[in-house]
Amino acid sequence: MSLSALSRRARRVRELYAKLEIQRGGRPWSRAELAQGFVGDVGDLMKLLMAKDGRRPAAQLDAKLAHEFGDCLWCLLVLAEASDVDLAKAFNATMDELELRLAPKKRTKKL
Repeated sequence: MSLSALSRRARRVRELYAKLEIQRGGRPWSRAELAQGFVGDVGDLMKLLMAKDGRRPAAQLDAKLAHEFGDCLWCLLVLAEASDVDLAKAFNATMDELELRLAPKKRTKKL
């Protein structure tokens, strides 16, 4: 599935959450609240990665890890859209910068 297709699906799920948030709290979550949720998801992911490394106990580890990666990706897609960031373009630009920074430097021979 392409990134744009993932983004469309993330948007649909976000719209469902917004309806639920309105029912529960009178308004959809703000971008800051979405970011706070993302931080919580990253914390959950970190605990599961520690379990994967044998540092914490966890049952059904692989299923939980896959779920948390999905949660984190969903939140990144939603936050990028809420911030008017083209995530594919941003990713490619960042990778270009990193590849340039990390590429071996060519040495010039002194005559």
